[in-house]
Amino acid sequence: MAEIIQRDGTWAFDGDTVRITPGLRRSVPLFRQTYGEITVPLAAVSGIVLETERRRGRLRLRLREGADPLLQATGGRLPDAADPYRLTVDADRTGVAEYVAEEIRRALLLDRVPKDPVTAYLLPGPPVPVSVRTSDGTVSFDGTRVRIDWADTAERVKRATGPRIIAMGDLVRVEWLPNTGHEDGSLRFVTRETVGSTLPPEKDPYALALWGSARRDLLTALVASAVTARLPHPSTHTAAATDGEHPSPAHQDVLLRRLRELGRLHRDGVLTDEEFARTKAVVLRGF
Repeated sequence: MAEIIQRDGTWAFDGDTVRITPGLRRSVPLFRQTYGEITVPLAAVSGIVLETERRRGRLRLRLREGADPLLQATGGRLPDAADPYRLTVDADRTGVAEYVAEEIRRALLLDRVPKDPVTAYLLPGPPVPVSVRTSDGTVSFDGTRVRIDWADTAERVKRATGPRIIAMGDLVRVEWLPNTGHEDGSLRFVTRETVGSTLPPEKDPYALALWGSARRDLLTALVASAVTARLPHPSTHTAAATDGEHPSPAHQDVLLRRLRELGRLHRDGVLTDEEFARTKAVVLRGF
């Protein structure tokens, strides 16, 4: 076991997985505390680096392209402090950090883990249900549908439409831009009907404009990631556009897990018979 414990969090490597646990100090961003512990399989890792400075260092874990729905949804736009794959290291602990990095590098070499993009998500993304309140409204996701309840501060055109409910079967993709505190952000749900929409986020009834607390608005990345994890993997679009190849075994495993999840939600009464049948048909098309 190779482990490093710092104020921002703890990284532990057991030869098969890297377990990343956020610190409990108030200085740790709300996003990291809310996301919680992440278990990264070695197969999802492409490399690790230790960047050293005069007073401290920084461990960075690199993941293979397409392995993590969080990185897919946020597109490298997470602030450094909120990035779960970055750990600030005190100057007197850089030796320990280098040992952890070397152990991971050695395991990658011994297991011959490729650096190529993957064809299925190797991390599950945030658990559901997940709900986040913003100045524009509250967005919730239960694993099969997105619901937006508009706040009183939302534009009148949005409030006039009432709560927006979007089934997974209607979703094409999620577009997320952070509220940086200097520039507003947005969380947009692109459906088959709204692919060509050019409405600004503040007018779009399928989008939340993020203009309030940058700290809290960052939590919308949890919703974006949870939804992304349940959409077809980006690699499936490429395969379908080339020669109609069959899904890989890894992709089939993801689809089977989704079917089991749908069955559980149906049995628990979360999904009606109609919703279950419609969403199941969408997943089966992935085969």
